[in-house]
Amino acid sequence: MKTGSYLERSDVLRVAAAAEAEAVSNGWAVTIAIVDGGGHLLALNRLDGAAPATAHIAPAKANTAALVRQESKSFEDQINGGRVAFLSAPTLQGVLEGGVPIIKDGHCLGAVGVSGVLPGQDAQIARAGIAAL
Repeated sequence: MKTGSYLERSDVLRVAAAAEAEAVSNGWAVTIAIVDGGGHLLALNRLDGAAPATAHIAPAKANTAALVRQESKSFEDQINGGRVAFLSAPTLQGVLEGGVPIIKDGHCLGAVGVSGVLPGQDAQIARAGIAAL
């Protein structure tokens, strides 16, 4: 049996704070979601002014990134390239840029999903949060 790392509450709070700081410093109203390696929601922070739909989209992006252990952007790129079958993939609802996995020693500990601004900006916020680890 192997043992592994996981996100502790202090890790989640640190990621959330760093992601929020990145969004606030840029004046971006977003929702930030953090999930564990199985895609289960650990934290959700909808900043003032973020559209209600972002509270659904951010966790979906994070969930997708955690389950496939890669950025959700990879699916958006494939769909935009004509592989629309990914739109029907079971359990993968957040197939838009902005979901970034948290990888340590080759293992996915979870992911951060952000929604509310341009796709690259969503990913920028997620990466800023992860960088705090």
